[in-house]
Amino acid sequence: MAFSSLSPSNMLGELGRLANWLKGDCVASDEFAGISVTEKLENVQLLDKYNIRNPSKGTLYFATTHLIFVDHEMRKETWILLMHISSVERLPITTTGSPLLVRTKTFQSVFFVIPRERDCHEMHQTLLRLSQPVHIEELYCFNYKSTPDDLPKSAGWNFFDIQTEYQRMNVPNEHWVLCNANKDYELCDTYPSEVYVPARASTTILLGSASFRSRGRLPVLAYLHHNKAAITRCSQPLSGFSARCMEDEQMLDLIRRANPNCGYMYVVDTRPRINAMVNRAAGKGYENEAFYENIKFQFMGIGNIHVMRKSLQKLVETCEQSTPSMSSFLCGLESSGWLKHIKSILDTSWWIACAVAGGASVCVHCSDGWDRTAQACSLAALCLDPHYRTINGYQALIEKDWLSFGHKFSCRCGHVASDGRERSPVFTQLLDCTWQLLRQAPEAFQFNERFLLTLHDHAHACQYGTFIGNCEKDRRDLRLSERTFSLWGYMASHLNEYKNPLYNPKAHPDILKPDLSAQSIRFWRGMYCRHEGGVHPREALHDVLPAAADHAAALHHHVNYLAKRISTFRNLLSGKKAEKGIESAVVNYQNGNIDTVDIETKTENLQIDNKLLYESGGGLSELECANHDHPLKEGLVTVTKPNNIPLITERAVDSIPASFSQLESEVNTVALDWKSVKNVTECSCSTPLDHYSRKHHCWRCGQCVCTRCVYRRAPLPALAAPRLAPLCAACASNSPDIFSQAS
Repeated sequence: MAFSSLSPSNMLGELGRLANWLKGDCVASDEFAGISVTEKLENVQLLDKYNIRNPSKGTLYFATTHLIFVDHEMRKETWILLMHISSVERLPITTTGSPLLVRTKTFQSVFFVIPRERDCHEMHQTLLRLSQPVHIEELYCFNYKSTPDDLPKSAGWNFFDIQTEYQRMNVPNEHWVLCNANKDYELCDTYPSEVYVPARASTTILLGSASFRSRGRLPVLAYLHHNKAAITRCSQPLSGFSARCMEDEQMLDLIRRANPNCGYMYVVDTRPRINAMVNRAAGKGYENEAFYENIKFQFMGIGNIHVMRKSLQKLVETCEQSTPSMSSFLCGLESSGWLKHIKSILDTSWWIACAVAGGASVCVHCSDGWDRTAQACSLAALCLDPHYRTINGYQALIEKDWLSFGHKFSCRCGHVASDGRERSPVFTQLLDCTWQLLRQAPEAFQFNERFLLTLHDHAHACQYGTFIGNCEKDRRDLRLSERTFSLWGYMASHLNEYKNPLYNPKAHPDILKPDLSAQSIRFWRGMYCRHEGGVHPREALHDVLPAAADHAAALHHHVNYLAKRISTFRNLLSGKKAEKGIESAVVNYQNGNIDTVDIETKTENLQIDNKLLYESGGGLSELECANHDHPLKEGLVTVTKPNNIPLITERAVDSIPASFSQLESEVNTVALDWKSVKNVTECSCSTPLDHYSRKHHCWRCGQCVCTRCVYRRAPLPALAAPRLAPLCAACASNSPDIFSQAS
């Protein structure tokens, strides 16, 4: 690598040059797998904690967007997206080289040993710079260029509309109306421009309540149940030890009155009581029960962002143990407190869901109302409304409760260089809680585990503009819908990868009741240990079920095709003529030629149906055409069969193959046997296929390939369906006839 020629004085220049590479301003001298490569390091070792004595040796490529390690001998590739890098740590130098530990936001730990110490130092500095851009304009999404086969840049940005989502909940109505006071984000700049408030709330009440709440995040409607009970959200009041606000008290009373079926409501503070009391010293705190009538207050006890960040760090350290024993892993998992925090979030959400299902409205807040509040409101709605358990519904839930109402994705996910104390796995916990529900009731969710993992990874990758910024106003100011691609558009074009084959919308048509006992909260191995090769089953459920469903669909369409062909041939054999006026070729199914009437052949080599011989007028009697074991044929002399056998000819439609060879070729365009995913460790292109890799089957040859080798989709002649079947690159290149027929 060229790093060895650098001196500390021109380091900043090199960083700037690599930053320009990231922006695509420089033309790379080389490419790897279609990605521009800027520099590379030879003789780099990649250590595996399960096989430290035999490290992988290969080349480390610096691409514009990825760090790629290639072991040419073992034909193994390790890809790390630069924006996924969470930390880069230099370790003490060893006799084999300079170690460098790279941790990612997708819970992958990669241990490199670089031969030269200077190269290691330069690589360390460069990775720190490129993984944490200083300015938001340097993020990957602003320079990402889609391939021609992908959707246009506008796809996905119009999938969600907040008014449409509230109309689905029958809002506005006589109790809840659309408020225009925040049209220009003057009421609260971190709220959406369209908020729904009680119909009787005046502008004075709205302004007064906003001024009494932290960051102006006043109570507004988040979800309305069909029994008219509502979930509203806000931030903590600026109450201090004794302050009060009449407008805020009136606002909560109007929210209570908007539910005519219950005379009281709940205010749920998701924080531990001690934390709320400490905030009083800073002029914030919680509501004084003496000032709010007919309202019941409830503290829940979800930890703050700092507690969650430290908990995740301990969890990652537990997963990184080089020789973990059962006791060390369980002790590490217990000391991290991660599962305890997941349970506390689910407990809070289920408490809110039960209150709403019981007919009482709930107002939820934490400190600023965009971390724990978003978790509790969205998970409660997930339990209450089956719509949010669909793919489109869950995306709408994220758009509403996290993107529109604000969540500090840029800070919590570390998109740009900022205070490390602002990082926290808040969104990761939402997905973990959703996975807990999905694992307990898989038939209730339209999406699978891969759907949740894709959301997590792209929330940190910054490849799409969906999760960029902290609120709706930030995204409008950045003009993300014009300058970047939407994650929803990408996922819509790969929808089959996220569908759950076990989904049954009738299984849980209303409220989903989770099991929140301590033994029911599980460690999500698929998220936190997904890159560990030895801890996953050989046949992962998320691979086996979609493959089985696709295989069954392929066989079903193939059977329908065969039934259609058999019906056609039966009509030909029975003498049924085609409709008059249809211009088509004469089909000959004995010698494979067109417009032929006779055939010269050796009849002893043909097995021709006796009934066919008799009906075709070959000069044989009915008895002679009978089976050889007919009792009346015992004393008869064998009659020589004619050499000239009349053929079955029929004018048929163009879709019928003209010969046996064409018919055979058509039938064989669909593979009956598919290769099991259990024995697949790498693709034909040498790409390793692990637990997390998406595995595809070619419908023509039945081989299991990686995503890059699914060359294209095309209709197969042996499928009685117009759907496009996935084909591998080999079948696509060797079968131009399929695409000519498709066109």
